[in-house]
Amino acid sequence: MKESIHPAWFAEATVICACGNTWKTGATIEEIRTDICSACHPFFTGEQRIVDTEGQVDRFLKRLQVRDNRAREAEARVAALTSPDIAIAEFDIGKRYVTIFNENGINIVGDFLKKLEDGGEEAILEIPGIGRKVLADLKKLLRARGYELPKTSE
Repeated sequence: MKESIHPAWFAEATVICACGNTWKTGATIEEIRTDICSACHPFFTGEQRIVDTEGQVDRFLKRLQVRDNRAREAEARVAALTSPDIAIAEFDIGKRYVTIFNENGINIVGDFLKKLEDGGEEAILEIPGIGRKVLADLKKLLRARGYELPKTSE
């Protein structure tokens, strides 16, 4: 055996558990501290309790809370995209058509959907200057954004 390369051996090393239990064993360090032992472990005691090492349960609950918050934020973003209070001007249908809609009392998406629901496509097409192309383009933009349009004959 080589000299000076092996650690010191303590035949009477003391093991101290967090529960207060102590015992002697052989080890390379004089004192060993442990969180759990056979005197306090649920398997040996028959006692069912959660051993929460360094707040693992708290960290898990915090991760769940963060996940729930992100889901609520995503739902709020989707709801904001499909709000009936969004101005018609935000859709890329051309300034001329936006002006025509505004002159006829259709300023927001809710107004357009109401008119479409009440009178169908014919009510929109009766507005002077609005044709099938603009109507189809606006409906396509609304569907792409997530709006549910009333059922009409297309």
